[in-house]
Amino acid sequence: MERERRNILIVKLSAIGDVIHALPVSYAIKETFPNAHITWVVEPPSFDLLSMNPCVDRIILFQKKEFKSFRGFAKRFFPFKHELQQERYDAVLDLQGLFKSAAIAFFARSNIKLGMCNMREMSDRVSKPVVGKNFNGHIVERYLDTARAIGCRVDEVKFPIEVPDDEARKAQAIFEHEGARFDNPYVVFAIGANWVNKRWSEENFAELADWFYGLNVIPVMVGAGVVDAQRAQAIAKQTEIPPVNLVDKTNWKQLAHIIKNARLVLGGDTGVVHLAAGLGVRTVMLMGPTDANRNGPYGQIKNAIEVDRTCKFCWKRVCPKGDDCLERITVKQVERKILSLK
Repeated sequence: MERERRNILIVKLSAIGDVIHALPVSYAIKETFPNAHITWVVEPPSFDLLSMNPCVDRIILFQKKEFKSFRGFAKRFFPFKHELQQERYDAVLDLQGLFKSAAIAFFARSNIKLGMCNMREMSDRVSKPVVGKNFNGHIVERYLDTARAIGCRVDEVKFPIEVPDDEARKAQAIFEHEGARFDNPYVVFAIGANWVNKRWSEENFAELADWFYGLNVIPVMVGAGVVDAQRAQAIAKQTEIPPVNLVDKTNWKQLAHIIKNARLVLGGDTGVVHLAAGLGVRTVMLMGPTDANRNGPYGQIKNAIEVDRTCKFCWKRVCPKGDDCLERITVKQVERKILSLK
């Protein structure tokens, strides 16, 4: 594609971490083609995050849950199709590579439909997989190979995120309400993850929290949902001084501002930690079922701690052996990693 792009459609629906990994594609498009108009189809949980991206001109929400019933499909399909087809696109980039994204790409009006190299569920029948030089590399680079395929230079890998001023002020108010201040050093613990085998133990988080307090650094717990709330309570009960608890108290915009001001963010292979890496904050990621080469903190792969198990990188959501995957990553090991960071 030689002429400048006028309309580009990106289909990257979920999960939070995956949407974060795809953000540099939008920057690469705008960096190469400043006048391009980018439309992004995404599911509701990632809307707040994507709305902070100044490179995206239009967001189309895909209400996946409502498409699961016959009544919901009948009600939603034609309005969604109409919204999708309001534009004719010079290129469609399917960065999800699944049946649901392929269905969206199929109905998008474009003669050029490309996807990432690891397409599944017959999505390669709709969009042509781009097998670039990074097909075995980090997922961010795999996504960027699709941008390169439409002529993007990718001079700089940048995660375009701008926190609105009003949300930054709200974040500060929430932070101070919980007894902390931005001008005091603090670290962020991402205590949860969607996969149970990506979660470090509550006991380990508690011990590390006490260690940070000993260094006059405040540990701050973040997360969302019932499981994370229960984990936060369990961690607090096992500490000498409970960490600041922000679980379920912020949206993604406020959380991004809190992360930007942190000295360090630590957790498993999950969205919060990937957001921190994208924002350029020092990041330590604890990894077991997934590997750093593909999913580690982008730009900080050396800060990933991979579990010492022969079965690591199994890519299974639940351990078939019933083991605590991250159990062998000790607090002392994490402390040494943190002290080694520049």
